[in-house]
Amino acid sequence: MKLKAAILSLVLCVTSSVVIASGDDLVVIIKDYKFIPQEITIKKGQTLTWENREKRQYHSVWFEALGEPEPEDYLFPEDTYERKFSETGSFPYRCGPHPEMTGVIHVTE
Repeated sequence: MKLKAAILSLVLCVTSSVVIASGDDLVVIIKDYKFIPQEITIKKGQTLTWENREKRQYHSVWFEALGEPEPEDYLFPEDTYERKFSETGSFPYRCGPHPEMTGVIHVTE
């Protein structure tokens, strides 16, 4: 599974910032104060995983626009966070400690 995630992250790094993803291993890499890819389109019912690949820095995945409170648990290096998307729409998010880090998840049927 780690090899699949590594290959996916390599592919995502060399393509555009908007990615249409399919399959079971959907990963957003957190590295260099960025969400990679910054914008991704997935299917309704899929689960997305964020993986912190920083060497020392912590981050969060905060869906502030949905009215959710800022997460109390930060993602430290090598930590992951998963979220299943059961509704269609566009879901912007950001890193709580680093508001310049933003991303958008587009969920389609």
